[in-house]
Order: sequence, then C-alpha cells, then structure tokens
Amino acid sequence: MDNFEPKKLALLRIWQILWEDSDYNHPLTQEEIAEHLHKDYGIVLERKAISRNLSLLREAGVEIESSREGSYLDYRDFEDSELHLLIDGVLCSKHITAKHSADLIDRLCKLSNKYFRSHVKNIYSVGDWSKIENPALFYNIELIDTAIEQKCRICYDYNKIGIDKKLHKSSYQVVTPYQMLLHNQRYYMMAYSEYWGNMVFHRLDRITNMRLTEGKATPLSAVPGYENGLDYKKLASSMPYMYSDEPERITFLADAGIVDQIVDWFGNDIRFAKCPDEGKVEATVTASPNAMVHWATQYAGYVTVTSPQTLVDQIKNRLRKAGEKYGIL
Repeated sequence: MDNFEPKKLALLRIWQILWEDSDYNHPLTQEEIAEHLHKDYGIVLERKAISRNLSLLREAGVEIESSREGSYLDYRDFEDSELHLLIDGVLCSKHITAKHSADLIDRLCKLSNKYFRSHVKNIYSVGDWSKIENPALFYNIELIDTAIEQKCRICYDYNKIGIDKKLHKSSYQVVTPYQMLLHNQRYYMMAYSEYWGNMVFHRLDRITNMRLTEGKATPLSAVPGYENGLDYKKLASSMPYMYSDEPERITFLADAGIVDQIVDWFGNDIRFAKCPDEGKVEATVTASPNAMVHWATQYAGYVTVTSPQTLVDQIKNRLRKAGEKYGIL
C-alpha cells in the first residue's frame, strides 16, 4: 500500500486482523498476520514483535487462543447462530423498510468475521420480502421515546394503504403514548386517545407527520382498567389482534388437534376441560370480545364459542353475512 502506518498502530491492527480474518476454523500464523500487516497497513513487524503484541492483547483481556496452527479470536459478543437469529428477525419484520433492513443486516454482519458474511446470502434478497415503505419508522420510535420520557402528548396522521399500495391519511390523532409493542410481526404504539377517551393500538408503520405537542400526558393510572399499570402478560394473551375493548371470560369448544394453536394465540393462561366428545376440548380464556369474533371466524371449522351469549350472537351474525356473500344462505 502507498500510505505506510507507524508501528505504534500495530497492536490495534493485529486485533482488527484477528477480528476480520480469524476464528476457530481459520487460525492465523504469525507469518500470515505479518503478511496482512504489510499488505493492508504497510507495517513491517518481525515474528517476535507480533508475538509480543499478541501477549499484550491477552493481558488487556482480549480472548486469543493459540496453537500450532496459529492464533484466532476466541470470543465475540454474539455467536454466529445468534447473529443468524437476529438477521432472520430483521428480515421477517414487516414494519422495517427494505433499505433499513439491508442496513441493519449489514451492521449485524460486521459483528462477526468475513467467513460469516460470506454465508449470509439472504442479505441480498431483502428486497424480495414483504416490507413497508414508511421511512419515518425509526424517527417515530425516537419521538415516541421522547414523549414518554418528557410526559407530553404527540400528534400525527394515521394512514391506510390504498389500492396504489401507498399510505393515505385516514385520521388525525392526538394521543398520550405509553409503550411500543411487537405483536404478530407488527410494531404497535399503545396510547391513550384524547379524542375518543380510550386506549388505542396504532401501527407504527401507518404513522406519518408525527410531532410533539405542548399538551401534558394523561397519566396511565387515570385510564380506566390501567390504574395498576401495564399487565404485559394480559396484553400478550388477551389481545390477539390488538383490539382495545375490555377483555372478558370466553368459553369455546375446539377440536383437540388445534390445542397447540390455541396456546400459541392465547398463551398458557387457558383452562382446558374434557368433553363427552373425545375429539374435542373445552377451553376458557380471557380475551377481547372484538378480537375473538375475528379469531373464532378464522377457526370456524374447528371452534364453537359457547359463552358469553352476546359474543355467540356476534359470531353468528358475522358468519351469516359471510354466507350471504358467497350465496350459501
């Protein structure tokens, strides 16, 4: 290289070489480290000097293993399998744009070495995944955090997607934000609507033109049903579709073959009871009635809601309308 670096940078460069080019399966000999130093940084060191620098790095707490085959970095903040898990999470997160996803994956890859990056082929196909196109997402997250910390309200446009696949304003909102929740691969903001006087769950990827207001936040303890704070377990199990109505005790009969799916949707706080019909179970959950209408019609072939009667009537009405649309009734 044209620009030769001073030898006093050798310690840092050796660490960078080990980070980028070594692991358990790819140890580097001192000759190979010397070659990298000369080729990449214009630093010429003898083997003894490289050995001394490796010892200094170990004294500083860097976990370097050495054997006859060479030396390698033995510890990183994340295992490759953990990075794969994080990358898969970014890829399947529909609330992150393709551009932001690619950028995040690129930064995650830099937490390992070049051998890991060569195996992460899915970074190149991130554009093929179903992603939102709202670049304000991360700005919105920061603004919501600020509003929660400063105890103030926020205002914004809430949007729906049109047939052109773009966001179109559907309402103007002024709310007090309390929490951000990841649910069913969607990112929601839990907030109190000053206009409607109740809790709302709005998708962050549907929010645009957000800004802080001078209005003071409504304390969470002043919101009916939240006097004792947030119950995250309740939110996760009783609101499968993020409806904001008050959860109720609901009983239904279900085919025994979908018990695992019921647990996936409603968590472990379910009471199962045996039925005379060996192929069925009786389940009791505490859930949002509005969400249950949607869930029960989705599983109409396997589930029969038995109480409360008001919910049974709602589901019957929903199924009746569906039947009329398909000419069944």
